Amino acid sequence: MSVFFTDSNTELWYTEIEKLGIQYISMPYTLEGKEHGYDLGKTYDYKNFFSKIRKGILPLTSALNPQNYIEYFEPYLKLGEDILYVTFSKQLSATFDFLDQAIVVLKEKYPERTVRYVDTKSIAIGAGIIAYEAAVLHKRGATDDEVIAFVEDFRDNIATFFTVDDLMHLKRGGRISAVTAILGTTLGLKPILCVNDEGKLISVDKVSGRKKAIRYLASLVKTLGKNVADYPIGILHGDAEDEALALKSQIQELVGKEVRIWLQPIGPTVGTHCGPKTLALAFHAKQKTIKNN
Repeated sequence: MSVFFTDSNTELWYTEIEKLGIQYISMPYTLEGKEHGYDLGKTYDYKNFFSKIRKGILPLTSALNPQNYIEYFEPYLKLGEDILYVTFSKQLSATFDFLDQAIVVLKEKYPERTVRYVDTKSIAIGAGIIAYEAAVLHKRGATDDEVIAFVEDFRDNIATFFTVDDLMHLKRGGRISAVTAILGTTLGLKPILCVNDEGKLISVDKVSGRKKAIRYLASLVKTLGKNVADYPIGILHGDAEDEALALKSQIQELVGKEVRIWLQPIGPTVGTHCGPKTLALAFHAKQKTIKNN
């Protein structure tokens, strides 16, 4: 049986990681000149992290190099294990070029072993829900082929939406233009973004004001949701717990209190690009995005 891997950009909380025996790749970020790896919430001080951003201390993210991936995988290959890695969206990072290079090296060194990965075509808690369900299947004894087939089907029904408070963070990360950021900030517009079918981050709407943005996110669970009580609903926040709780309450009012909701702070890698007061929402849906967008 293979060793199941995911990465910290799936935002799967450390308690679930430990419960399922998942190995994970920690994506790096640099803050005040020191590189860190996200440990999926185990020691993460999110209030301190976002406080620094508010003070103008801006973190940076970077891709892993091939040797980093080799160091994660090789100990298990040496033991005669195969690797199955459920990743965040390939469309959102150049790190996968280095992953492919590492796999070539490892296949030459361990020709009898396999290193396979499958793309969730999502990020943050959307990718986390997919990784979680795949890991449950894996733990029950599913083959790698079965897990990969499951992810490739299930990912089409996990919708991931975001709203941010400060458009300048998206501008800095190259997600929107400077003109759009300035106009949006001036007019008080809050963009609604989502991860599309290709795994890219796109803007699907704009609303005026924060409260309307929260109501908009909650309404998506009602209008797009499919069998939402059968899977976790994920809510992430960038040091905006009160607003995340308001979003949770509105979702429960719309679809029932029996739904299982994961509510947690957004991690530093995604938080670097979205900034404080980001709200992210993921749920099982009829489609990944809003039609005609």
